[in-house]
Formats: sequence, structure tokens, C-alpha cells
Amino acid sequence: MYSIEKLKGLFATGKIGRRDFIQGAVALGATVTAATSMSSSVLAHHIPKKGGTLRLAMSSGTTTDILDMSVSTGATSELVHGYAIYNNLVELGADGSVIPELAETMESDDAKTWRFKVRKGVEWHNGKSLDVNDLICSINYHRGEDSKSSIKGQLAEIADVRGDGDYLVIELEGSNSDFPVMLSDYHAPIQIGGSDGKLVDPLAGIGTAGYVLKEYNPGVSASFERNPNYWKDGHAHFDAVETTIVGDATARQQALVTDQVDCIDDVSAPTAGLLSRNQKLELLAVTGTMHRVFAMRLDTPPFDNNDVRLALKYAAKRQEMVDKVLLGYGQIGNDHSISPTQKYFNTDLAQREFDADKARFHWGKTGLGDTPVVCHASGASLDGSVDVALLLQASAKECGINLDVKKEPNDGYWSNVWNKPGIGMCTSYWSGRPTPDWMFSTCCIAASEWNDMAWKDTPAANRFNELMKAAKGELDDKKRHEMYFECQKLMHDDGGYITWSYGQNLSAHNKRLAHPKTVGGNWHLDGCKITERWWFA
Repeated sequence: MYSIEKLKGLFATGKIGRRDFIQGAVALGATVTAATSMSSSVLAHHIPKKGGTLRLAMSSGTTTDILDMSVSTGATSELVHGYAIYNNLVELGADGSVIPELAETMESDDAKTWRFKVRKGVEWHNGKSLDVNDLICSINYHRGEDSKSSIKGQLAEIADVRGDGDYLVIELEGSNSDFPVMLSDYHAPIQIGGSDGKLVDPLAGIGTAGYVLKEYNPGVSASFERNPNYWKDGHAHFDAVETTIVGDATARQQALVTDQVDCIDDVSAPTAGLLSRNQKLELLAVTGTMHRVFAMRLDTPPFDNNDVRLALKYAAKRQEMVDKVLLGYGQIGNDHSISPTQKYFNTDLAQREFDADKARFHWGKTGLGDTPVVCHASGASLDGSVDVALLLQASAKECGINLDVKKEPNDGYWSNVWNKPGIGMCTSYWSGRPTPDWMFSTCCIAASEWNDMAWKDTPAANRFNELMKAAKGELDDKKRHEMYFECQKLMHDDGGYITWSYGQNLSAHNKRLAHPKTVGGNWHLDGCKITERWWFA
């Protein structure tokens, strides 16, 4: 039997209607008048209103953070601050849809030449009006030999950028049906352009978005005030925002429980259960595109042998890993990088399960016997990574595989261990990308520097790369489905990932804070758009 609070949650998220809520509340003992009043209260809680100061405690941030998002490493603080200050040419909606933002419209007849109409009536925080030159300079900032941008490679397909009246015109070297999605990347905000074709000051923190930067202490804190001239109706509801970096999970939790902050990100699974029982708080668990993997490099023996890779894939007890390490806050993965929540997820591909017989069969073909293979593990690749490696070690032992877990220090893990030839197998994760092309191009294609499987030069990898090139320019959605389905199967069968889980973004907030029914899962904190989309009830 549902409780009143459970009914409120279902009603608030749109899973039941008002009539069902009232009937359910009456069945639980409420009067019709009380049930009607409660329904009105719930509805009021989900109608945005202005006011208040949002106090955020965030888990990640360093003293080297800067407001030039082009070189951001993706720390939550940078994303939240970036989206508070800046808008992009296009943005991702909470449901993953691509929405014009500073572009009023976007159009293409061949997926090769794209036209974006500059949005009228938009002012920068310093009072200047947005114009096409700002768009041109912002896109070109990521191009050229001297660019340090993290998305220089992603935008290398751009052949030309120019203005045409009120339009920004971008010509690509080849067709790309998903190209506008690239411009939603947090690395690519629109900034003020100069007459010399360059950005005026990419470090100034002057944008067009909902909040004006007041104070910024990298890795420590930041404060913002609402932009009174924000062009986007129905967004940016807080009077002010204050963010604090609190790296310690226990301290972050305590700050929320004692009402020192309104919201915290990156709630650990063990903490989640405790917070969910607090009547003053809401635990928000949103499945997204972030996936946790064991990366096995094909350029390092014995992982160049697919029987080794398959043996370990079949030796993984994924559900046990999700249950014991994530405490159920996740969904098992299937050895590729496309989330079950995404459009092109291969629903025809059977889920790989623990199978000791198949693991022994493939391991037997390798001739390695008791020879140990090493897995490097570190908490730097998310909390619980060492524990999940030990679970794989135990299940591998059941299959006759001797897996040695080497615990690595957090400090220097990404520079000294991850993606290094000679480090055959390690724990890793990917935050996920909104399209298959973007995700696969980031970490799976042969040309990617972040191909931490070193997956290339096998028949399956070569076919994968051929399909990726063909799918990019394919306008027939059915054919693209077929291509991306095959890509996932090729990676599942031959690639170097044991994708053991798709995690949930866990955050917690006091119930004074309200949010839309649909919450974005592409990043923590509603796609890091919490400052723009949430409000105080």
C-alpha cells in the first residue's frame, strides 16, 4: 500500500493524475477536502516562482579551474558555473532533445551546410547586444593550430564559418546529421567576439545566461546574482546563487542535513539510503549516460587476445556489482558505450550475463592457465572502483582465471595509469555523450586519443570505423539505427570494455527546493542546469 508521501511523489512526477491522487489519498484515510488541498499544494510546489538564494555544495573543483570552458576538464563546479553564466548556440533539453538556444533557428538541407539564425533581443551581462560576430568568433576559438580547446578535434570537420546577414553559416567537410549537438558541449559557450575575429576575453566570465558572476574563488566558492535582463522566459528563478566546493562526502552530507546548504551533488550509494529516510530531504536518482567500465588495452598482451577479453566479460557478475557497490543505484551494462536511456540503444543485443562455462572455454583457448593478469584499480575512477575490481577477481577465480588487483593511488591515476600503453587493464568511467557518434568518436574510434581500449586494427574495429563514417552523414534514420546497432554489437563482441554499469546521478536537496518533472541525466544536477531550471516552492 502506498503512503501519502509516495502518492505525492508519483503525482509530482506526473506518474499519476490529480484524480488518481485524490482517490488514493482518500483510500488512505484523508478527507476529500484534505486530499484536494494536498493536490493543490503539490501542484503549487511545481509551478516556478522567483526568489531566494540557492546554496549549493559541490563535490568537485580545483584551484586550477578557470572560466574559459574550452579547456575545462568537466568538474561539476565548472559546468554549473559555466551554464550559470553562458549560453550555447544550441542546448540539450532535460529529455535529451536538441533545442536552439542563442540560435533562434537551425536548418540544413544536406547535413553539410548548417544555418543558425542569431536570436534577437539578447544582451550580454555588460549591456552589449548579441550579434553574428560573437557566434563566429566563439566557434573559431576552437579551430586553428594555436587552439588549446578540448573540442578542437570534434570541430575539426568544420571547413568554413561565416556570417550571412542574421545567420551564422557553418560548412562541414562532410555531412553530419548530429552536428548541432556538438555545439551544446559545455566546452563551447558563446562569448563576446572582437573586431579582430578573436574573443575579447575568454576568462572574463561575461555571458548572456541567467546569472551575473559576482565573485569567483576557483576550487573554493563562487557567487552570482540573477541577470535582470535574461532573455529566456521561465528560467533562472533564484535571486542569487552561492556555490561551495566540499570534497568530503560526509561533510557535504552534514551541510545538507544541518541546513547549511540547499543541495548537494555526488551522493554516495551508502549515504543515499540514509538521506532518503530524512523527511525534510529528497533524494534524486536519475539514470543517465555515465557508465563504469574495465578498460582492456588491445596493444598490451594478453589483452590483444579476444579470448582473454571474452573470458573476463563472461566472468563479470554485473548485477552483483551494481547491488553491492552501487547499492542498486544503477543498471547493468552490456560491454558497449550506449546507454539504455538513449535513442539508438541496441534492444536486439542479448544482455551478457555471468557464464562460468563460457568464461572457462575462452580462457582455456588462451593457454594462460594460472598465469595472473593484472587489473589496476583506483578510487579516482569513482568511489567503489577498487571494490568492484575485487568482485571481478572473486568471480574470475570461480572460472579458473587468476586476476590480480593492483590498487593505485588516486593522485596521478589519470596521468600515470589510465590510457597508458603497457597498463593492460584498469578501472575507468565515461560521463557519456548525447549521441552515438559523439560517444563513440570520443573513446572508441581508431583516431581518438582517448581510445583507452586501443581498439583498432582488428576486423571488427575496422568495420566499426567504416560504419561510424557512414552513419555520420546518413539522413535516413532507419539506416542509422541499423548502423549504430551493428556498432554496439561489434564493440560488445570484440572491444576492450567490460561495461558493468550505467550509474544514476545521485543528488539530494531540501524539500523547499523544487524542480521540473523531467530532470536531465546527462550530467549531475539536472544536466548541470540546476541554476536555470530549479526554484524555491
